[in-house]
Amino acid sequence: MQFDLILEFLSEQWILVLALASTLAMLFVHESRKAGPAVSPQQAINLVNGEEGIFLDIRDGKDYKQGHIVDALHLPLVQLGSRMSDLDKYKDKPIIVVCKMGQSASSATKQLRANGFERAQKMTGGMMEWNTLKLPVVSE
Repeated sequence: MQFDLILEFLSEQWILVLALASTLAMLFVHESRKAGPAVSPQQAINLVNGEEGIFLDIRDGKDYKQGHIVDALHLPLVQLGSRMSDLDKYKDKPIIVVCKMGQSASSATKQLRANGFERAQKMTGGMMEWNTLKLPVVSE
């Protein structure tokens, strides 16, 4: 019965359904462009180890101290713009941007790429994914 109602709605309101699908597709394309390239934690480890890249942790100090990736460079997102020159020696190296869940890393990656760090990439899932995979962390 309910399936029949859904089919009836779709057939009568096909323009609304098409508009919704188009809007969702445009939103998806926009978000994927905004985020820049992304790598999994495993791919990130390979890039850092194989090409002398770095993990750039953009979380606040409290989260960083609770647990971070070994040898990660800590540069909170709010300071990224003013301390971009701290990263100059990594301009040609992979920079893997890490945040809590992978969301904030998108804007940081975009900002880095706009400033010439063409190999900057965000790590999908952030530290939550890293911890889920039980990869090593250090705390202070």
